[in-house]
Amino acid sequence: MRTYREVFRVPEFTPLFLVSATQVAASTASGLALGTLVYAATGSPLLSALSMFGPSLAQVAGALALLSAADRLPPRAALSGLSALFALGTAALALPGLPVAAVLAIVFGLGAAASLGGAVRYGLLTEILPKDGYLLGRSVLNMSSGTMQIGGYAAGGLLVTTLSARGTLLTAAALYALAGVTARFGLSGRAARSGGRPAVAETWRVNALLWSSAPRRHVYYALWVPNGLIVGCESLFVPYAPRHAGLLFAVGSLGMLMGDLLTGRLLPPHRRERFAAPLRLLLAAPYLVFALHPPLPLALAAVALASVGFSATLALQQRLMALTPDEMSGQALGLHSSGMLTMQGVSAALAGALAQPTSPAVAMATLAAVSVAVTLALAPGLRGDPGARRPQAAPAEGTVEEAAREG
Repeated sequence: MRTYREVFRVPEFTPLFLVSATQVAASTASGLALGTLVYAATGSPLLSALSMFGPSLAQVAGALALLSAADRLPPRAALSGLSALFALGTAALALPGLPVAAVLAIVFGLGAAASLGGAVRYGLLTEILPKDGYLLGRSVLNMSSGTMQIGGYAAGGLLVTTLSARGTLLTAAALYALAGVTARFGLSGRAARSGGRPAVAETWRVNALLWSSAPRRHVYYALWVPNGLIVGCESLFVPYAPRHAGLLFAVGSLGMLMGDLLTGRLLPPHRRERFAAPLRLLLAAPYLVFALHPPLPLALAAVALASVGFSATLALQQRLMALTPDEMSGQALGLHSSGMLTMQGVSAALAGALAQPTSPAVAMATLAAVSVAVTLALAPGLRGDPGARRPQAAPAEGTVEEAAREG
């Protein structure tokens, strides 16, 4: 597969694309509405931020408890059921007089469930598309996610103004319900990729098995840490340039879209791995200029250029799949997604703590320097052909120590 047109010719890809895009739009609009609602009720920036970004931190709970279900539930039933759960939870957030503690409990619960949703969605993508089409399909989903986030924030702001925050939450709930209907009637009924029942103990066992392989560990580190540190830089756009933060976010989203187009569509498969390391450096290096407090045009150019480097995750995901048995692909991708979002939340907190005694510009440059150092340190472990070391199957039973021998 070489073109986006070929990807959309696969019958089930379009319904999966619509489910993903609709959920992103609903999540973005509801997050903005909820942050507005909580801030109006409490006047607390911390509680407002937790209501918006708390789900990212809750992903770690889902990664530790729920991910075994990603490969042990029929994908169509899981996606439609989770969409129904998000619709009900989002509608509940619109209830008048709901205590803030209850709001945060619902938000964190939905955040934990979202980790399973991403694992199911991306695991199903590996079944819908042939192996040579996965990266291209993931590129399409990434670009749609970025586009829907931009549109979701714009539409969410308009809806909050015209319908109120609660009206926006109910609209988001309807979008989640629409995603569930699309999943139920647009996707075919497939069996689970792996046998057995979902369980917390099984989630831990497979996570430990995934982590036991040194090549996979290096991929996870590369997916989580450099990316998360740069999202920490982005979390300081508002204090760095209060009047132009929206513009910085916009050019960052544009850079991400261009990077996904470059890596997913224009680079031939045999060159993607070669460009992966330079892209990981590109992700951080332009942010070093913030140490000089650059004027706005230079800052915008640096952010746009750096954001192209986010596309390095596509090549890393391809490497991860080459190192992972098919029956574990959903949980492997879910662990990647949950760990990445968790690291982004942690990095945002770290960036704020560092900027407090120094300045946003110094904090951004420092996090960028650490990201460059991590990328260089991980480079030796990411060399070589991952396909030559691809495991054939995961052990059905046995100790993690036995499974670790593959690493």
